[in-house]
Amino acid sequence: MDLNNLTLFGMVKKRLTWLTQRQEVLSQNIANADSPGYKPRDLTKLKFGELMRREHMQLNVSMDNPAHLGGQRKRLRDYAEEQERRPFETAPAGNAVILEEQMGKVNETAIGHKLTTELYKKHLNMIRIAIGKS
Repeated sequence: MDLNNLTLFGMVKKRLTWLTQRQEVLSQNIANADSPGYKPRDLTKLKFGELMRREHMQLNVSMDNPAHLGGQRKRLRDYAEEQERRPFETAPAGNAVILEEQMGKVNETAIGHKLTTELYKKHLNMIRIAIGKS
């Protein structure tokens, strides 16, 4: 049984992918904390309701009959990045990275990762119990 075919596990995988990509973007911000003119970036928030709507609206459709409509195919895409337009502070060299803020976001991402992996483990254990392998 492929767990990625189950909606819940697919969404957990997408959440973990988003968290991983966010961690990469935040680490680039921290690495460029002293680069002149560098503006910090972040990923747009991953909203659960929007993810559910996207999962159910874009289906992989199989056409058995030529009279069937093609439907809308799923496509894989990266998560959109956003730049803060009006940063709180900017250094004289034009750098707008605030290390404390970036470290707070890194911590928030780590907590989200831990929560998501714990949810994954709990649901996996529920499936094991349901099939009689506890």
